[in-house]
Amino acid sequence: MRDVLVYSESYKVWSPGVEYAARLATAFDAHLTGIWICPSPSAAIPAFEAPELLALLFETTRQLEDEAFAAGPPFVDYVHKLGVHKTSWQVAEGYVPDTLALASRYHDLLVIDCSNDTPWGSLSAVGNIVMGSGIPSLVVPPGQLNLPALDTVAIAWNGSAEALHAVHAALPLLARALRVVILHGEQQQPISMLSWRPPFDLASYLLRHGIAAESKRLNDGNRDIGATLLAAAGHAGATLLVMGAYGHTRFSEWVLGGATRSVLEQATIPVLMLH
Repeated sequence: MRDVLVYSESYKVWSPGVEYAARLATAFDAHLTGIWICPSPSAAIPAFEAPELLALLFETTRQLEDEAFAAGPPFVDYVHKLGVHKTSWQVAEGYVPDTLALASRYHDLLVIDCSNDTPWGSLSAVGNIVMGSGIPSLVVPPGQLNLPALDTVAIAWNGSAEALHAVHAALPLLARALRVVILHGEQQQPISMLSWRPPFDLASYLLRHGIAAESKRLNDGNRDIGATLLAAAGHAGATLLVMGAYGHTRFSEWVLGGATRSVLEQATIPVLMLH
């Protein structure tokens, strides 16, 4: 994770996600790019319906983008004080999930805030971003100001492809953790693997990467698997949860699956997700 991208909804006040991303980039000696995105005025009103209003929107957009671009030096100064020595500031225009998906192609990790206090911090918005980014997304809950110490990292494991994708993405973080705990839930391995002997073992896989992990079985009787995961992660003292992002598309918009939504609703620690 040498190139971290953090989305900032403001160019005047830096969110907990920006601080967390900066401290993570410092720990990895990574390059940190902050990005601010202005909505495209042409998407708001068709030009043939109200040309005067569209012209005003374009002028307002230009002014906003000029202000945002001028926020580059303050951003650089802020993250420098947090230990980041390689950094840049990007101003873009467009629909936020699509623009972040495009920007993510050039980075290893995306950091975003999850907060109902901002338009793009709501669960549905975060779902759109996480499911469409194409790279690991680290979701920072509201008020998260703790350092990314990675003393203990928990993995939500059910054998699914999504969970394994998230584990692959998290390997650099897991390698730095002092302790890794695998939280075993109901297995969702492909039918073709059910007869394999011995079955795939995540702990053995991690050990081949030099990562020793403990395993803990979750109580499958609890229907709210998200709450169960978070409770188990909290009991283990985890400072980060790694899990697959589950969802489906509806009318071209990503809708989070139940466990993913439940975790993001209740999380008090950052969550690394990948679909």
